[in-house]
Amino acid sequence: MRLIIKICLILIAGAIVLPCQRVCANREVLKKVSFMPMWSPQAQFAGYYVAKEKGLYQEYGLDVNILQGGPNYNPADMLKDKKVDFCLMWLSSAIQRRTEGLNLVNIAQIVRHSSLMLVARKSSEIVRLTDMNGRKVSLWEGDLRLQPRALFSKHKISPEILTQSYTVNLFLAGGTDVTSAMWYNEYHTLLNSGLDEEELTTFFFRDFGLDFPEDGIYALDDTLRKDPQAAAAFVNASIAGWQYAFSNVEEAVEIVLRYMRKAKIPANRVHQRWMLTRMKDLILSQHGQIAAGAIDHTVYEKVVLELQEQSLITSIPPFSDFYRAVDTHAQE
Repeated sequence: MRLIIKICLILIAGAIVLPCQRVCANREVLKKVSFMPMWSPQAQFAGYYVAKEKGLYQEYGLDVNILQGGPNYNPADMLKDKKVDFCLMWLSSAIQRRTEGLNLVNIAQIVRHSSLMLVARKSSEIVRLTDMNGRKVSLWEGDLRLQPRALFSKHKISPEILTQSYTVNLFLAGGTDVTSAMWYNEYHTLLNSGLDEEELTTFFFRDFGLDFPEDGIYALDDTLRKDPQAAAAFVNASIAGWQYAFSNVEEAVEIVLRYMRKAKIPANRVHQRWMLTRMKDLILSQHGQIAAGAIDHTVYEKVVLELQEQSLITSIPPFSDFYRAVDTHAQE
């Protein structure tokens, strides 16, 4: 009897140890990579947080460390210094950085349209672009000025440029006539601040021939060449993360809120839900599908020619060098 009990205990112990060994082995083979969004945690990046929290990156063989972006961190600089493997950038910014010598490549264009806008009060009598001549217009600094500079140059407008902080408080206080806003973010903040849509004049850059695609996933050319499988896995899992987020909105918002609280950022559920809904509008195709991350060659040519025409770049990176398609079907 004692022999039978001893054998049973050994079998039970083996049943516990073997699964543990399989799990540990799986963890050991995960490829460690790092990723930086363009800003602090918010629903603009929900797909990536969801992919991590739901184990989608692990399913694709990756252990992803999502670094926190923000005003003190520029993803392109982090990429240049090899402090991250993958990052998000706007297409126009990435093209400019490529012409300046940063050997980056686009491996997936997630957001295919521009949501950047300028907003004015109708009471300011700014109803056309030309009405901004000589008026105070607040713009964000750095790469986010590329489109506004192109817009003003293209339409021969000379406003008084003010530096915009990371809020729209200057506009709300009457310190500027026109403010920069993202459709998925600051525009909703203006509405929540008590302004009605009927009180505002909106200028979407996409309505003025500047529909520059925004968030794309970038890596150094060297990183892609050394490990194309990891790049493909990151893209596949990220796309799966976005698909899950759009199908499970409340769960995705809750995941984003957890990241925001951890980063000690004020978290508003209603605002983050609005942001995620707008990201769905920007990412999904008319058929409700996430495209495989390809850049349309025609769109690319339009952007580079616009940037060159406005003297924002001095050369045009060949499309075949700038965009590198990765396998968006096979799971590693």
